[in-house]
Amino acid sequence: MAQWVEKSKPAAAARVHLMLAWLMWAVVGTVLVAFGSRWLWQSPTPAKPLLTGLALAIGVFKARFVLDRVAMKIVNRIRERGDGRCLGGFLSLRSWTFVVAMAGGGRILRGSHVARGLLGVLYIAVGTALLLSSRVAWRAWLQSRRGANVS
Repeated sequence: MAQWVEKSKPAAAARVHLMLAWLMWAVVGTVLVAFGSRWLWQSPTPAKPLLTGLALAIGVFKARFVLDRVAMKIVNRIRERGDGRCLGGFLSLRSWTFVVAMAGGGRILRGSHVARGLLGVLYIAVGTALLLSSRVAWRAWLQSRRGANVS
């Protein structure tokens, strides 16, 4: 049975795992920024430009001081695991658990009574951080395509 599972799993090269990592972060970040911008700019608050700037600044800060390190850990994990690993394994079980928890938290917030404008600020900040930090895996993917050592 274990041999059948090993043969049947959708395996991929490490460079594919790197591509999946940066695409996931970039796509989720883009969607969050898009929804957040729409909610904030449709809200009745007159401070939209200020709140947008604040959200972007928070996102840059979070990318630089939190998510860049997380993205580098993901890149290092993918490199260490090498080629031929299961396609879904580009993230660890712990990371997938965090993804599910964040998605669930977002769902709970959207269903709550929190104003959409305030949610917009949060979504723009988180989305900006994801978009900016996706560059870590994107660079590693580009380097892997050239055959260079990913760093």
